[in-house]
Amino acid sequence: MFPSFHLTLSTLFPAFILISLFFITFKWLSSTSNTSKNRPPSPRKLPIIGNLHQLGLNPHRSLQTLTKKHGPLVLIQLGNVPVLVASSAEAACEILKTHDAIFASRPKLSIPDTLTYGSMDIAFSPYGEYWRQVRSIAVLHLLSSKRVQSFRHVREQETFGMIDIIGNSCGSVVDLGELLNSLTNNIICRVALGRTYEGVKFNDLLVRFTYLLGSFSIGNYILWLSWVDRLSGLRAETKKVAQEFDEFLESVLEEHVNKKRMVDDDGNGNDKGQDLVDILLDLQRDDTTNSILRRDAIKAAIMDLFAAGTDTTSTAIEWTISELIRHPRVMKKLQKEIKDIAHGKPMITEDDLEKMTYLQAVLKETLRLYTPLPLLISRESTQHVNLMGYDISAGTQVIINAWAIGRDPSRWEEPEKFSPERFLNNSIDYKGLDFEFIPFGAGRRGCPAIQFAIVINELALANLVYKYDLALPKEVRGEEIDMSEITGLTLHRKSPLLVVATPHFE
Repeated sequence: MFPSFHLTLSTLFPAFILISLFFITFKWLSSTSNTSKNRPPSPRKLPIIGNLHQLGLNPHRSLQTLTKKHGPLVLIQLGNVPVLVASSAEAACEILKTHDAIFASRPKLSIPDTLTYGSMDIAFSPYGEYWRQVRSIAVLHLLSSKRVQSFRHVREQETFGMIDIIGNSCGSVVDLGELLNSLTNNIICRVALGRTYEGVKFNDLLVRFTYLLGSFSIGNYILWLSWVDRLSGLRAETKKVAQEFDEFLESVLEEHVNKKRMVDDDGNGNDKGQDLVDILLDLQRDDTTNSILRRDAIKAAIMDLFAAGTDTTSTAIEWTISELIRHPRVMKKLQKEIKDIAHGKPMITEDDLEKMTYLQAVLKETLRLYTPLPLLISRESTQHVNLMGYDISAGTQVIINAWAIGRDPSRWEEPEKFSPERFLNNSIDYKGLDFEFIPFGAGRRGCPAIQFAIVINELALANLVYKYDLALPKEVRGEEIDMSEITGLTLHRKSPLLVVATPHFE
């Protein structure tokens, strides 16, 4: 039975492939012959795959190369999906400000959709009433200045704990990236879930989750090749991680519900000691939000906090320390500022951070050179629009290369150089108003958790350089540090940041 089936399949398969190739090539030629509209410049593309082969291992760099050749707006074809790539501050302003509402939606991507309960989170949900309501809930109840400040003790306790761990290393080599990842995970866990969840299993789940969010699914761009995602195991792994994370979050929700039953509700609205799950569950009981905050929506919101608040934050600090080791002058200048402000205090607290202008400049310079999400998160046009003189069709995906914009020589002097001084005595900020510097995006879909992320960055960095001199092991010079990168959704160092920390303040 099996041999005859194999013979039939082997006979029909080549014919099927030839017919498919003929049909797709005909469709491709038909689409490329339409010149009635003024499209943005496009690089030459291949049948079926379009420009997929040109993305490379580091798409932010490959796309920068394309835009250097063709201009700040380039229309590429990924499979059968048109994708507009913007790589200048002017183009970003047009998309994120002038035509923000038209470009405020998200494309439906299979992996984020599976991981976030059908895109019920803030980051990946399509633009519309649901997204507006859940974002409003997050901004008002989870990420307001008052709420962020209320978790100050968590950030300080976890940061001081990391500093103690380094101190106990007795001058031996430590994996700073691993410590920073543990720091951000612990902070998010305590803020969102009420306590830390340590252990290999939980950490492995987070690693797999963030890795999958940055994975490329061929089926999103060439539908008839979706079988490749199944064959590679990508689809199965995504479903497995989604199920494991769901089981974990279900146990967290049940734990909070049971805790709520066991305590007396005083009814005075006092939320002291509440974590974000407590707050969301309280909001769910409110009739005005109950239809929006279904159980899956709460879980999706919590997943967003882990996706946006752990990996991106720890990598930003790791890149900053890497550059400080490479540039001893900057390190010494930063240490002097912190020492002068600290006045011999045992640790830096959040009260001290506002005065540290050079610290803020150092972090800005890192975010410029190592944008945490180099291509931000893809958008999708909801209607036809004329953009910088070009016709953009509805349904076009949009990639904003924030990494390339941060290195644009027309906007930045010596753009490849690490020079925090460029951010002194000017008003350029990362809050989405200066389009040459948009590490957190801008417009309606800009990151709502900027304040929460920045204060972790500043506090951890200030205490690290205040307490220790950081050097590479085995007498390797700072300028020899490997600065190679790997790209998923987040820009990571390719190799671990191994350092030797020497206390320099008593």
